[in-house]
Amino acid sequence: MTTPTQGPVAAEIEARLTAALSPARLAVINDSAKHRGHMGDDGSGESHFTVEIESAAFAGQTRLARQRMVNHALGDLLRERVHALAIRATAPGE
Repeated sequence: MTTPTQGPVAAEIEARLTAALSPARLAVINDSAKHRGHMGDDGSGESHFTVEIESAAFAGQTRLARQRMVNHALGDLLRERVHALAIRATAPGE
């Protein structure tokens, strides 16, 4: 899941999503380099992410409900450390 080159924010995203949603598949992609110098870039190199997550917890849930589940799992991390998060949440078999 997390590669050795990922920083502490990416590792925390992975840990929180793993604990909350027991994903079958999880990719935390750091998109920050694409946004260097843009609004929300705090210079840390960890401000913009894409999360691709597959979890049985998403079965029967709407896209909005799935995003809320991810946001809830990440909680204060979104308010304090992450400027932008793209979410691709699926249930097994989708």
